[in-house]
Formats: sequence, C-alpha cells, structure tokens
Amino acid sequence: MSEKIVSSAVESAGQWHSADGAVALDYEGRFLRRKRLTMLSGESFLVDLPEVTNLRGGEAFVLSDGRRVEVTCAEEPVLVITGDLARLAWHIGNRHMPCQIEADRLVIRQDHVLEAMLKQLGATVSHADAPFAPESGAYGMGRTMGHDHGPDHTHAHHDHDHGHDHGHDHGHSHDHGHHHHHHHSHG
Repeated sequence: MSEKIVSSAVESAGQWHSADGAVALDYEGRFLRRKRLTMLSGESFLVDLPEVTNLRGGEAFVLSDGRRVEVTCAEEPVLVITGDLARLAWHIGNRHMPCQIEADRLVIRQDHVLEAMLKQLGATVSHADAPFAPESGAYGMGRTMGHDHGPDHTHAHHDHDHGHDHGHDHGHSHDHGHHHHHHHSHG
C-alpha cells in the first residue's frame, strides 16, 4: 500500500458492513491518535485522527482511498480469574486495573503483583494469551489514565484489606490520579 494512504476517520462497530482488510491491536495499541499500522496482509497505512481515540474492537478505519480496515483485538498475555467474582472485581477495581468482566470469570492484563494478591484472596488464576477488551467504564474513555503500568512495571499497590474493619473516611474522595504516593495510617 502506498505510504500516502491515511485514515483520519473511524466508523463504530455496526456502522460499516464489509472490510477490505484487518489490523490486530492489543489493549495499548487500541488507544491512539497518530500511528503507522500494518494490516494482517502486510500493507501499512497512517492513522491520523483528530483526537486520541479508545478503540474496543469492531470499528473500522476509513482509508483515504475509500477502503475500510477492521480493528480486531490482538491476543496478549492475560490472567484469567475465577472465584468470588464480585469480591475479586472490587479488589481489582480498587487498584484501578482495567478488567474484562464475564459471567464466569474476570480477565486482566498479566501483572505479578495483582496475581499474588488475587491468589491470596482465594482466586484461581491462570495465564493465557487472549484478546483483552476491558469494561469501558462509567466515564466514557475506559482508560484509567496514568495508572495502568503494563506487565513489566513493578511497584506495590496499596491494599486496604488488613484483616480488620476500620473507618476509611479521610475527608476526601479516592477519585484521583496516581502520580503521587499516599499513605494511610491505621493506628
């Protein structure tokens, strides 16, 4: 494909009917504005969107030559979690980790810190390579900006499960970015 082929538009799933190609993108790759992509056929094109876009899979890039390229979710390393799903989902959400919620399991990106915590909470955790399409969240974008560190980032996530009940009203909301460290005193 010519280097001049550009996509400056995306059609949502259900708005288009047939694709002329496909591109498989992992979770990070589906969050983009300007990037060169390569279709499964080996042809490349430039994505140049007006703003950063969070693709979930099923959309189509509209190319400048009129063709459509379907966005699919690429397989990536994930953890498949079973057990007390409501309780486990709460702990995952408390750490601001994107989570794919299904009827009988939860799926998150591989993270050894969360894996250890989930096993300690009684979860059954298995490794897999699978498409990852987490919940989009109540605020639209579905990305927890600045807190999903990827599978190789290591640091201790705060854990509020201390084996005893304690008040958690600090007089402020926990709806904040994690660009700083915060400590809780439990005397």
